[in-house]
Amino acid sequence: MTIELEVNGGWLTVCDLSELIPGRGVAALLPDGNQAAVFVDRAGRPYAIGNRDPFTGAQVLARGLVGAVTGRPFVASPLLKQRFDLASGRCLDDDAVAVRTYPVRTAVTSPA
Repeated sequence: MTIELEVNGGWLTVCDLSELIPGRGVAALLPDGNQAAVFVDRAGRPYAIGNRDPFTGAQVLARGLVGAVTGRPFVASPLLKQRFDLASGRCLDDDAVAVRTYPVRTAVTSPA
């Protein structure tokens, strides 16, 4: 199975699901030059948000610490520790801030 993100009206294959470790993120360079931070939770659900920390401008969210609050998964920036909801992109520590979210799916790969 592969992880795919919806970008520019189409689906972009990012990596094989088996390459993701629950609780850890990977950064993906997108065709438009932006970056996405891709995660999978312990239940196997994939998430993708923008990789740019809006508080510092650094492309680091994929390296953040993953956790959950009231059952909602989040990633904490490795720099200033603001938490971002993986489903909505909303900053849990500052309601005025959010990061982009990407529709994400798993797809069955056909043998070559």
